[in-house]
Amino acid sequence: MKKRILPLLLTAAMVAGLAGCGSSAAKETTAASDNNQTTAESTEAGSTTGEKILKVQVGPDPETVDPALNSAVDGGNMILHAFEGLLTLDENGQLKEGQAESWETSEDGLTWTFHLRDGLKWSDGTDLTAKDFVYSWQRVCDPNVAAPYAETVLGMVKGYDEAVAGDITKLDVQAPDEKTVVVNLAHPCSYFGELAAFATLNPVQKATVEANGDAWATSADTYISNGPFMMTEWVPGSHITFSKNPNYWNAEAIKLDKLEFELIEDSNAAYSAYTSGEVDMIKDVPTEEIPSLQGNEEFHVDPIIGTYYVSLNLQKEYFQDARVRKALSLAIDRNYVANTLMQGTYSPASAIVGPGWLDTDGSSFAENANGGTPYIDNDNFDANLEEAKKLLEEAGYPNGEGFPQIEYTTNDAGYHKVVAEYLQQAWAAIGIDLKVNIVEWASFTPMRRNGEFDVARNGWVGDYTDPSNILELFCTTNGNNDGKYTNADFDAAIEDSRVTTDAATRSADLHKAEDLLMEDAGCIPIAYYNDFWLQSSKITGAWHSANGFWYFMYADITE
Repeated sequence: MKKRILPLLLTAAMVAGLAGCGSSAAKETTAASDNNQTTAESTEAGSTTGEKILKVQVGPDPETVDPALNSAVDGGNMILHAFEGLLTLDENGQLKEGQAESWETSEDGLTWTFHLRDGLKWSDGTDLTAKDFVYSWQRVCDPNVAAPYAETVLGMVKGYDEAVAGDITKLDVQAPDEKTVVVNLAHPCSYFGELAAFATLNPVQKATVEANGDAWATSADTYISNGPFMMTEWVPGSHITFSKNPNYWNAEAIKLDKLEFELIEDSNAAYSAYTSGEVDMIKDVPTEEIPSLQGNEEFHVDPIIGTYYVSLNLQKEYFQDARVRKALSLAIDRNYVANTLMQGTYSPASAIVGPGWLDTDGSSFAENANGGTPYIDNDNFDANLEEAKKLLEEAGYPNGEGFPQIEYTTNDAGYHKVVAEYLQQAWAAIGIDLKVNIVEWASFTPMRRNGEFDVARNGWVGDYTDPSNILELFCTTNGNNDGKYTNADFDAAIEDSRVTTDAATRSADLHKAEDLLMEDAGCIPIAYYNDFWLQSSKITGAWHSANGFWYFMYADITE
C-alpha cells in the first residue's frame, strides 16, 4: 500500500484541504490499536467459513453503477472492481494490459488496434468478444442514453458527431474479428490509452442491457460484469457485496472472496463502524476526529488531482453579468476556508486547474498558467473584497441592493455544510442574501445535473492528468457542464486543442481556454482536493490513485 501519513500539525499553519464534517467528540489516538484487534477478530470469523471478506466505506448508495452513466467517485470505485476495460492502470498510474493483451497505434496516431486475450468471459460465463466493446462504445454515444462523459471519451473518434446525433453506427469502432477492436480517430489524441482504461468505456453485456433497460444496473441479479468481482447482493441503504468472479481472466491473482461496500453516508457512523472493527476502511472521517488521529499509522492523506468548486446556474438572469459572478468569487477568503474550516486537509484554489495536471511538455500546467501569476490572489483578501463590492455596484447592485435572494444547494457530507454556512456570511458582506438548501446525496446530483439550483456545490477529480479533462467540463455541449457555462471562444479554444498535432500549440489553446473561463468566472474554484481516510494495517496489496480511487482487487487481509 502506497501511503503518506499526515505530517502536518493541524493548526493555523496547516497546508490546506477538505474532508468530512462530524460532531462526535475528539478521542484519544487509540483507533489503530483498537481496530487492529477487532479487524483480526472479524478476519478470524471470516476464516471459519473459509472466506476473506474486506469491508470498506466510500459513500452511501451510489446514484448509478452503470459505467456509461456514472460520473461520481463513489460509483466509480465500485465499477472499478466489477468491470475492466481494454486497458487498465497499475499502482504507479501507468497503462497496462486489461481485457486487451496488447495494442498498437498507427504512425499517424489515428488508428488504435487492441488485441483481446483468449477466452474472455462475462461473469455469467458467456463469451465476451470484440463486438461487446463496439456495442458498449456506441451505447455511450446514444442520445437516448445521455452518457455525461460521451464527448470527453469519444469526441475524438471519427463519426462521433453523427453518432450523438442519432446514428450510433457511424462511430468508427470496429470488430474485424472476435479478438480485435479497431478505433479510428478524427485527430490524434495522445492520452487515448488512458481513455481506453476509463470506466465509461468498460464493456457491458448487450443482451442484459436490452432485456432490462437502465434497470440492469440496479440489481445483483442482472448486474453482469467482466472484472475481478461480480455483484452478488445489493441491500439499499446497507451494503453492496461483490464476490470474486471465477470467470475473470486473472482470477487466480484475486485473494479476497468478497469485497463489501458499506453504504454509510454519515461520517460519524462510518467512524464508529471503523473503530468497532465492523469496517476495514472508511473514506469519510469526521473532521472533529482529525486532531486525535495525528500520528496514527492508519490515517492516510494522499493528494489527488481535483478541484472543489461552486457552480452558478448561468441560465438564471441574475447570473448573466460576469461582474456579479466575479464579485461572488472575490468575496470568498479561500485561505480561511482551506486552512481553518477545512482544517488544512485541502489547499486554497486560485484557478480551476490545480497541482498535478500536466502540460503538453510534462511540466506543471498550473505553474504555466496566466503568465505564472495566480488568477485569484489569495494573499490579498481585503483587496479582493473591496473589488467584489465595486464590481457588484458596477453591475447595478450597490451593497447588494436589488439582488434577489439566492439558494445554495449541497449535500450534508464532508465540509459541505460548513462551507455553505461560510458562503452565507461571505456573501452577506457584499449584500447578497443566501439561503442554504441541504439535500440527501441521492437527490443532490440529479438536481444539479438537471439545473434545479441557483448555486450548487461541485467538484471534479481528474480521470487522467491531461488538463483537458477538467477544462472540457465547461464546453457548451459537455454532459457534466452543470452550470451551463457557454462561451464560443472557449469552445473554439478547446476544439483547437483537440485537432492540433503541435504540442506547444495545444498547450496555448488549453491555457487560452482557462484564461477565458477564469475571466468569465464561469465557475468559482474554492480548494484543491486531497483524499484522507482510515485503513486497517491488516490490509495489504491495495493502493490509492491520484484520481481518487481505491484499488482493492489485489488486496489481501493478513493476520
